[in-house]
Amino acid sequence: MKASEIREKTQVELEKELNDLKSELFKLRFQLATNQLENPMKLRDVKKSIARIKTIMRENELKGKVK
Repeated sequence: MKASEIREKTQVELEKELNDLKSELFKLRFQLATNQLENPMKLRDVKKSIARIKTIMRENELKGKVK
């Protein structure tokens, strides 16, 4: 997901997306531990998406632009 797409979302949508990504990361880590993970790059992508969302949420907070 690109940063421009994330910026268009509301605060509630961002929080929901963040929770979804965190649960997906948990599942991927579990698969990694049990040697069932097919695509290890998926871990990296999910972590980066979480970081993007948190960054944009913080930007919105600092701007006072909480929707």
